[in-house]
Amino acid sequence: MPFSSVEDVKTKLAAAGYLASDAIATTVFLASELGKPLLVEGPAGVGKTELSRAVAEASGADLVRLQCYEGVDESRAIYEWNHAKQLLRISAGQDETWSEAKSDIFSEEFLLPRPLLTAIRNENRTVLLIDETDKADVEIEGLLLEVLGDFQITIPELGTVTATQRPFVVLTSNATRELSEALRRRCLFLHIEFPSAELERDIVALKVPGLDTALADSLIRVVNALRAMPLRKAPSVSETLDWARTLVALGAEALDDEVVSESLGVVLKHTDDIEKARAQLDLESVLS
Repeated sequence: MPFSSVEDVKTKLAAAGYLASDAIATTVFLASELGKPLLVEGPAGVGKTELSRAVAEASGADLVRLQCYEGVDESRAIYEWNHAKQLLRISAGQDETWSEAKSDIFSEEFLLPRPLLTAIRNENRTVLLIDETDKADVEIEGLLLEVLGDFQITIPELGTVTATQRPFVVLTSNATRELSEALRRRCLFLHIEFPSAELERDIVALKVPGLDTALADSLIRVVNALRAMPLRKAPSVSETLDWARTLVALGAEALDDEVVSESLGVVLKHTDDIEKARAQLDLESVLS
């Protein structure tokens, strides 16, 4: 990755639309310099996935994403064979011996590369995002250890594919389950919490420049007050930005009880959270 310093990381990420804290920029720089995967953990909506996109844009790299979910397996993560096309090929060559057909159907023409193989084989600079790793089954971690350890994949029918240049790997986790110590040992660790009020204000100014400065300040105060409540889901940074855009669209000049009450569905996504906020949010105290 073409980062010369921590400050260079901050500058290039900012140019890509991502305002990084010192801790984030430092860890990204170290992961780049040491060639180690970066494990990013934190609640949903704090910018873990967006960080990968920004690193890819800032470094002129291709972004390859493996979205993890319960049941994701080797065929979805690494590669699989196009069985329908193989059957058609076998049917078309009925006069061939099996050995002749086998050498043909297990070739590149019939290979379906999935994200891990795509990233390993990519000759361009690559950011490999393994998103929501904690949602995958434990077995997938063993597969990741093998691939991320040597950055190579063995396809029995074709041989071993080794990365010509190592991808910059980012694994994200919402911490819904504990990842293995073996996986953690191989990564640099970064925990991202919700940004400070000052940083989030800067993010809003960058992403929603049409929002009045004083109104943006009020918005951040209210969002942080909501995050302090025992809600099922605290407002994410992306939802803060959605609320900021909503206020611009409504032409709101100030946050009052009516505006907040009518637009809470932009930042809170559960009925009981909205009812709790309407009952407990003391807007006058928050904005004083």
